[in-house]
Amino acid sequence: MMHEGTVGRVRATAQAKLVTRLLEHLSPEESDWVRRGRNAAGGVPRNLDLSTYRLATGFETLLGYLFLANPERLGVVLALCDELQNHGPDSASPKT
Repeated sequence: MMHEGTVGRVRATAQAKLVTRLLEHLSPEESDWVRRGRNAAGGVPRNLDLSTYRLATGFETLLGYLFLANPERLGVVLALCDELQNHGPDSASPKT
């Protein structure tokens, strides 16, 4: 059960969907880091389309930037991600 939840969060498709919903909550500088990471994405795994892979890479770039530059903001963004993923309109089903 815990493994399935973890895999669901680290999967590129889940990250791409999450970063799309998160963008409206980011500062212009944070959005720029997502864009930079998205544009820097190289080779794409066979099971993903290019846009999904690029969005997921942009999300990971944002997390890396915040980890190094502003750990407090990283905590806020991760809490927001948790809120969006668990309680937002696109969440799969209520957690039991």
